Amino acid sequence: MLNLGTLIAFGIVSLGMVCSPGPNMIYLISRSISQGRKAGIISLMGVVLGFVVYLTASMLGLITIFNTVPVIYTAMKWAGAAYLLWLAWKSLKSGSASILTPVALPPIEKPRKLFMMGFITNLLNPKIAVLYISLLP
Repeated sequence: MLNLGTLIAFGIVSLGMVCSPGPNMIYLISRSISQGRKAGIISLMGVVLGFVVYLTASMLGLITIFNTVPVIYTAMKWAGAAYLLWLAWKSLKSGSASILTPVALPPIEKPRKLFMMGFITNLLNPKIAVLYISLLP
């Protein structure tokens, strides 16, 4: 059983990580602004599934595997870093001269793609991986 001090510490760390902007928040905001509330909610459901995957992995002891075989954890971190670099490259490649220059909205994505992008964005989010892998065991 966890004591109150541990729960409070976990809550404070979690709140700090959730409140700082990251790939999940940027993805959800961009989809909500460009495609509306429904697209934002569908994307959020994908992000939530990513949280459920990490939580399930923690409960099943897969975190122990990451600690025992650090190559798997390292590969996951590199995949997350590569994904973030790919997103940055896509953003730079768009070639807008100024952030104040109006640009066309991205095409309307299908709900399945919105959901999967939310899921993958969360699954490859290094911040969430660190939170679940270091604090939950």
